[in-house]
Order: sequence, then structure tokens, then C-alpha cells
Amino acid sequence: MYKVCSKICYFWLTLIKPEKATRLKRKFITNLLLLLFLNVLIKPFWIFGIDRTVQNIVGHESYGLYFSLLSFSMILNIFLDLGITNFNNKNIAQHQHLLKKHISNIIGIKFILAGVYALVCTVAALIIGFKDVEIHLLIFLVLNQFLISFTLYLRSNISGLHLFRTDSLLSVLDRSLMIAICSILLFTNITGHQFRIEWFVYAQSAAYLMTSIITFGVLLAHSGKIKFNFNRRFFMVFLKKSYPYAFLILLMSFYNRIDSVMLKQMLPNGHEQAGIYAYAFRLLDAVSMFGVLFAGLLLPIFARMIRHKQEIGSMVQIAFLLLIVPALIISLSTGFYNLEIMNLLTTNPDQISASDIQLSASILRLLMVSFLGIATTYIFGTLLTANGSIRQLNWMALVGMGINVGLNLILIPEMQAYGSAWASLATQLFTALAQTILAVIFLKLTINYRVIAKLVLFIAFVFLAGILSKQISNWVLGYFIMITVSALFAFLIRLINLKALSEIIQNK
Repeated sequence: MYKVCSKICYFWLTLIKPEKATRLKRKFITNLLLLLFLNVLIKPFWIFGIDRTVQNIVGHESYGLYFSLLSFSMILNIFLDLGITNFNNKNIAQHQHLLKKHISNIIGIKFILAGVYALVCTVAALIIGFKDVEIHLLIFLVLNQFLISFTLYLRSNISGLHLFRTDSLLSVLDRSLMIAICSILLFTNITGHQFRIEWFVYAQSAAYLMTSIITFGVLLAHSGKIKFNFNRRFFMVFLKKSYPYAFLILLMSFYNRIDSVMLKQMLPNGHEQAGIYAYAFRLLDAVSMFGVLFAGLLLPIFARMIRHKQEIGSMVQIAFLLLIVPALIISLSTGFYNLEIMNLLTTNPDQISASDIQLSASILRLLMVSFLGIATTYIFGTLLTANGSIRQLNWMALVGMGINVGLNLILIPEMQAYGSAWASLATQLFTALAQTILAVIFLKLTINYRVIAKLVLFIAFVFLAGILSKQISNWVLGYFIMITVSALFAFLIRLINLKALSEIIQNK
């Protein structure tokens, strides 16, 4: 009992003593570098060049409508998947010979679930009281969610086969196509009319459709000819195994995406408040993509290592440090320069007032602190999923959803969008704490106190760098210096050991 309590005291800084590098470590690091390169090349341009431009052109009220409808469609998209993708990723990584059998049966299931999802979304929207314009946009967002879900399922087979480089290229295909389509609509006069939010949704539909077709073709090249069928017995057995994953995804979708929906429904100016929240949330979404990349690589790797009873501690430590060190730098530096960043991103002052920018900057600071919880979840939550600890994760997510919804009900009437940010922060930190504790207990992780001490020292240094950098008159220079010296300090104290990473990459 004493040992467990000792571990819990260091819940989210729990790390594993490093062991000898393995082939899977090399595969993880080399493919992570490729993923990061591709996503840094494509996704920031999408978020800041396209998505931000769209909001500045159409205004935060129109964008807030789109953002709240998008969140609504994402909450209910569990009916599209029912945990199939996560379970399939784990299962194919452990039993690759089942690939053709699974594809033949699951694709039919996905289309049936698409019909169920569309029906549930339509009924729920009518009950809530969505109007004509909202229903029209929602129809296309429902289509987009199906195409995203279908593509993710196809990619789960590719990553389950450990074809990470192919999956990396496919991961940025949809955004690349959207950038091309939206750039034509935004930066040329091809339509002769001002850009409308509906066009943004249509462009996404076209890009997602093309991505699904291309991904399906790639999968066929690796699996060979497939005969599609619907086996009721397979359907029931597979759903029985995957439904715990579905419940987990549903609960996590609620506490990650319910904020903007509740803002829209609870406030007279709900669209406006959702738009202000979206200004800050966009940046959280941008940095969270790095955590998604880690999780996508780690789930099949963790699953295979656990199945073959390989030592997993050093892999957890490498992954955690590679994610949490940049997360700390990004989170703290954004907190110091939150107002300057929001002013920089607002290119159309006629669409948003100075007070709204100030509010969005305050929301950004809270959301970026919550990113630390999200980053922790992407490591330890993925580890627990690979371990099959779904029941415990579901209880954790259920409590997290209760915290988020409860705090939103209390805080939104008084604090509006700022209250939602506090609710998100509390929820993300709680769920990160819970998942780390569960990982320590179920995976019997050993604490590396030396690395913990280095992390504490590193956090103190980043705070000091932030305070000193604010004395520089040019904020861009100060921001750049804060990030640079913080990264250099991480290398100096060997939180990220370049020599060790180089040796792993070279397979020494």
C-alpha cells in the first residue's frame, strides 16, 4: 500500500527507468519524425492560413454557428464507429492474419452505422430546436464525420500492419486537399462573391471524399482482393468486443466537445460566445495534433509489446518526454504571450472587438494549461487502451464528463465562454491525473526520481525565461527567445537526450 501511495504522489510525472533501445523504439522515433515533419508542413498552414482566414472573413457569429454544429456532430459520431477503429487497430497489430476477414465484414458494418448516426443526429437536432440553416449545415457535417470515420478505420488497418510511413502520408492528405480547394475559394475571385461558411463545409466534404477513396485504394493494394459481406454473427461478436471502446470515446467526446454546444444553447448570444471560444480553441486544436500523432503510433506499438510481454517502461519514458517537454514550452510560453498572439491572429478588427480579443486571450491561457493534461492523456490513456484496461478508463471518463457538464452548467451563466475554459481545464487535469494513476497501478511502472527532478527544474527555468523575456520591448523577439532558451535548456539537462535518440535511430 505504501508503494502505491508513493507512486500516486508523483501521478502525472511518473516515468520509467530507461532500458536498452529496441527495434520498436527505432520504428517509433523515425516514423514520429516523419509524422511531425509532414504535419508541421501542412496542418499549421491549414489552421492559421485557412481556418483562421475563414473566421476573420465570415465573422465569429457565423463561425461560431459552424463551430458549435461541428462539435455537436463530433459528440454523436460514436454511433459511426462504436469503438471499432480503436479495437481494430489494437487487434490487427496483435493478429495481422485477420486483416482480410475484418475488412470484408467491417466495411458493411460501417455503412449501416452511418445510417444510424445520421438518424440520431437528425432527431437530436430537431429535438434541440435547430432551424433550417442549421439543419442544412449539419447534413454536410454529418457526411464529413462519416467520411472521416471511414478513413480512420481504413488507416487503422494500415497502422495495425505497422506501415507507419504510408499512414503518415495519408494523415495529411485531407488537409492538403482542403488547403488547395479553400485557397482557390478564398484567394481568387473565381466565385465573384464573398466567401460563405457553407463553402468551407462543402470544401471539406470534397477533400474527405477524395481522401477516403485514395486510402481505400492503398489498403486494397496491401490486402489483396476483398469480398464484401455482412455476417450477423461476426457483427454481434465484434460489437460485443468493441462496445467498451465506443462508450469510452462517447464519454471523452462529451467532455472534450460539449463546451461550445452548451454555450450555444444556454446563452442568448450563444453563437457569438462559441465563436470567441473557437478563436482560442483553434490553437489548442493545433498543438493537440502532436499528441494525436503520438497516440496513433503508440497504440499498435504498445499493443504488440504488451502481447509479447516485452519491457515497456523505456518506451513510455521516451514517448512521454518527447511529448511533455514541448508541451510545457508551448503551454507556458503561450500563457505569457496570450494577448499578443490573439491580436496577431485577428486580421479583421471589424469582426471582433478589443474586449472580445481580451476574453479570447484569457480563454487561451486556460486552454493551453489544459493541454498539459491532454498531452499526458495521449501517453497514459493510449497505454491503458493497449493494455485493455477499458472498464477503468470508462469510469474515469464518466466522472470526467460529470465534472465538465456540471461545471459548465454552473459557470456558463455567470462567466460565459470563460467559464467553459475553466470547466475544460479542471476536466483535463483530472482525467490526466486519473489515467496516470491507473497506468502506474496496472502496468506496475517504476518511478525515475532523477527525471522528475529534472522536470521540476525545467518548469522553473521556463517560468524564469518567460518573466525575463517579457522585459524585451519587441514581443515577437521575446517570445522566440523564451522558446529557444527553454528548448536548449531541455537538451542541456538531457531531458531530451539527442545522443541516445541518434543511437536508437541508427539502431546501435
